[in-house]
Formats: sequence, C-alpha cells, structure tokens
Amino acid sequence: MSSEEIDAYLAALDEPQRSTLKALRNTIMEIVPDADQSISYGMPAFLLQDKVVGGFAAFKQHLSYFPHSGSVLPALKKDIKGYATSKGTLRFALDSPLPRSLVEKLLAVRIDQAFDAKLRKRL
Repeated sequence: MSSEEIDAYLAALDEPQRSTLKALRNTIMEIVPDADQSISYGMPAFLLQDKVVGGFAAFKQHLSYFPHSGSVLPALKKDIKGYATSKGTLRFALDSPLPRSLVEKLLAVRIDQAFDAKLRKRL
C-alpha cells in the first residue's frame, strides 16, 4: 500500500471533491509527516506504526473525515459544532476543506488514544 493508491483514488474524483480532498491530504501530511499512506476499507487512510489515525472519503453530496475511533468526535464536541456527524464520521462540504486547526485536533486526539505518552513524544 502506498501514496500512489491515494493518488489514484483522488484522480478518479470530480471537482471540487478532488481539490478539497487533496488539500486535506496535504494538511494531514504536514501535521504527521511520518504517516504512511494507504487504503483502508476502500478509503484513503493515514497510519502511524500500523495504526490508522485518520482517513477520508468522497460521497455524492458530501465529503467525510474518519478518525477511525468512535471516541474522537465526542471529545471535540465544541470544535465540530456546525458539522454533520455520526459516531465515527465528520461530514463536510464538497468544496470546503476542513480548517487546519480542526485537523490538528482530530489527529491529536486520535494519536493520544492510540499511543502511550512515551511513544507520542517520538512521533
């Protein structure tokens, strides 16, 4: 699995989904540059030490961010106000990337859940 698979996933999308998700991908990689890029459950995913810490997907009427943990979004209730959510999905507009500050928080909560304190310091 590699970044080429995510390239192919994005290339198959129409605009504005493609540009919006490319921006999200770039943001994720800036925040966690050591993340491995892959496809998980048919969607782009980002892994640290074989643990998925985030992902996204395109749908007909919206885009979704997947924290790959059902407890990330409840931990960020105030930050995600105004977004449609389900237990493990944050939905956002086709043409509006998630703000970097929100992506940072989503990833930080997930990484905190996935790794102990000593490991987090090395990431």
